[in-house]
Amino acid sequence: MNITAAFNDAMPGISPGVYSAEDFRAVSDIVYRQAGIVLPEGKAMLVYSRLAPLVRNSGCATFGAYVLRIREDDQERQKAICALTTNHTFFYREAHHFEHFRDEVRPALVHRLEHGGKVRLWSAGCSSGEETWSLGMTLLGPDRQAGIGIARRDVRILASDIATHALAKATAARYPTEDLKPVPDALRRQWTVPDGDACAIATELRGIVRFRTLNLLGEWPMKGRFDVIFCRNVMIYFDNPTKERLVARFAGMLAPEGTLYVGHSERVTGPALDHLAPTGPTVYRRKAA
Repeated sequence: MNITAAFNDAMPGISPGVYSAEDFRAVSDIVYRQAGIVLPEGKAMLVYSRLAPLVRNSGCATFGAYVLRIREDDQERQKAICALTTNHTFFYREAHHFEHFRDEVRPALVHRLEHGGKVRLWSAGCSSGEETWSLGMTLLGPDRQAGIGIARRDVRILASDIATHALAKATAARYPTEDLKPVPDALRRQWTVPDGDACAIATELRGIVRFRTLNLLGEWPMKGRFDVIFCRNVMIYFDNPTKERLVARFAGMLAPEGTLYVGHSERVTGPALDHLAPTGPTVYRRKAA
């Protein structure tokens, strides 16, 4: 059986005239070139289910016509890429990273702030904000007055993602109360506020976070370096050359002794190893200059 026949068999009830193997390959190529996301053939049905509403709303009768549209229309292409990104995340995910940050990294950052220095953190691929707010709560700590004092100093958390719909939820900073259960009680009590059947992130924490749309494979407008970068469970969608290029860029954006956190199934390989040393499970520190 050839590839096209196998594809058609895998798409029961879907006319090849509407969605074909060629359409899937074209979408895969566009998404890879634009966002670095690899879509193997097993993702053909996922592509169909997520893009079909956009195809209909665009007025296109077929995926082939929609492919032509997204090749020419930047806004429509961005919509398609957002639809194909996976935004699964939750509060305090991979808790050992926040514990490492609390115990090994935070004390020096707080000391610097208290002596007039600045601190910059980056949640890269922040999705709907759960990682960002978990990091922010850990930074401000369990003592509310001390945390407010930290928030009033020169500290900022950049939170970026390519998916605008995920950033909208992150910016709203309101989540079902059940979702916040993984957060340690002492942090949750200080930095969230009951809001009906949900919880809102406290104003003081919201004030130090800046959400921005950013394609990690594109240009980065940031000029300064970061003390901490979280990029977790993002690179699992990239091929190895793309991962190595991205981690090398992260290494270049870290201040000396800065810390990079990656996902539990991700590892630093390639040129970045000249600049980063492991300091814990999926935790790397920028070597001193």
